[in-house]
Amino acid sequence: MSFLGFLLLGLIAGAIAKLILPGKQGGGWFVTLLLGVVGALLGGWLGGLILNRPLTEFWDLGTWLLAIGGSIIVLLIYGLIVGRGNKSRA
Repeated sequence: MSFLGFLLLGLIAGAIAKLILPGKQGGGWFVTLLLGVVGALLGGWLGGLILNRPLTEFWDLGTWLLAIGGSIIVLLIYGLIVGRGNKSRA
């Protein structure tokens, strides 16, 4: 997959993950989409490591599921870190 294709996949996966997760994660859409790219990297890495299925084809359903799953994981971790910081300031 090309670099631009991977970026597009990450951006869309981040937006889908944002829609799937309930509640407010904060950070706005730009941060969410940036975390989606990081999540796509994580999903591709985990998919290659655990399932022996890396992100190779843009139009493959497995590629999209791995990218969205990785984005959800990254958004959850980001929510825990940012949420913890906000509680200590209150």
